[in-house]
Amino acid sequence: MATDHRRLVLHIDGGARGNPGPAAIGVVLSDPDGALVATVSDRIGEATNNVAEYRALLRGLELAAEHGAREVHVVNDSELIARQVTGAYRVKHPAMRELHREAVARLEGFDRWSIESVPRAENARADSLVNEALDR
Repeated sequence: MATDHRRLVLHIDGGARGNPGPAAIGVVLSDPDGALVATVSDRIGEATNNVAEYRALLRGLELAAEHGAREVHVVNDSELIARQVTGAYRVKHPAMRELHREAVARLEGFDRWSIESVPRAENARADSLVNEALDR
């Protein structure tokens, strides 16, 4: 069910046990005041850490759109993904190019968006959702 939130904050994380290995994503969607809107904690099969990070971003953007976001602020702990999405870094790995293209296309569906990379400790809830999924 969509909410009337126009601006949402998206904390995302993806991880693999082994690289590649069993992988999972964690997504925490909240309003700008920190009120929880939704979470996702899913296994995604075998993947690398970077592929899992992109899959978390894609699922998070889908979730934000489902909840009516027109603006989204993405917070993750992968500087690589954040810099690739903003265009500061090129996407060199062929397997990640399509994920990158899809992420940029989804971001263009919002009126405004931003992304920042923070230390893992500042993304603890999304990180814990990754581990919960992997432990299930």
